[in-house]
Amino acid sequence: MSATETEAAPAPTGRTATSGVRGARALTYVLLGVGLLVMSAPFLWMGLSAFKTQAELGASPPVWIPTTWTTENFRELLSLMDVGQAFLNSAVVAVFVTLCNLVFCSMLGYALAKLNFSGKRVVFAVVLGALMVPGNLMLLPKFVMISKMELLDSYAALILPFAAGAFGVFLMRQFMMAVPDELLEAARIDGAGEWYIFWRIVLPLVKPALATLTIFTFLGSWNNFLWPLVATNDPEKYTLPVALATFAIDPTKADGSNGVLMAGAFLVVLPVIAVFIALQRHFTQGIATAGLK
Repeated sequence: MSATETEAAPAPTGRTATSGVRGARALTYVLLGVGLLVMSAPFLWMGLSAFKTQAELGASPPVWIPTTWTTENFRELLSLMDVGQAFLNSAVVAVFVTLCNLVFCSMLGYALAKLNFSGKRVVFAVVLGALMVPGNLMLLPKFVMISKMELLDSYAALILPFAAGAFGVFLMRQFMMAVPDELLEAARIDGAGEWYIFWRIVLPLVKPALATLTIFTFLGSWNNFLWPLVATNDPEKYTLPVALATFAIDPTKADGSNGVLMAGAFLVVLPVIAVFIALQRHFTQGIATAGLK
């Protein structure tokens, strides 16, 4: 057999390979765009409906983009519902719960990651076990404890049960495991105490984890509905989701006012979006480096 008959097939040129990569990348962007559109459609509908008139809200076929932008729904919401008090309650609870989790979860995470003490494995096992318990299962024990402490209808009832979470402890412990032990030993040799090491050395190195924990904790606390509904009976202590829900089922106020409800839901999600935008860079960095040592 001649050499010409046994020649191998020509390898693809650089231009062909580049075109294939670009095509795959374009297809990926298209699929991601479609997925983003599907997931964001309910949110876009809510946000746009908050600025529609009642005629456009009931139009058939549905009108996506309002032809006449109006803030009447927000004005009616403010006149029918004490939005300011509910917003303040949600803000106070969410901010204090987030700060408590940042402090307490970081402290316990540091202890589990970098300190040696008796019962360390038992404590970590308890944290892992707490992660596996459904949150609703703890609703009754929390209510009994808060009731016996006579803290119902107070900010303390909304903050204390969530001042520290197993997820936050586990997250901070995993990130702090990546901090070099040699760095901490060098600080100890120079005379630094554990508090100094924790606050001035370790915490600045785990800013992505702190940002991630801030977003998840603030989001969970701000959107929490079941526990504030159970722990508060005084409308003056209602958080924004509870106040909006009670407003929605009141036929004397929100009956037929879909635009007003959309305006209320829009106000609920605004702080969450603001927090995410503010911490987005650190959050994405935390997700990207979550599995790195």
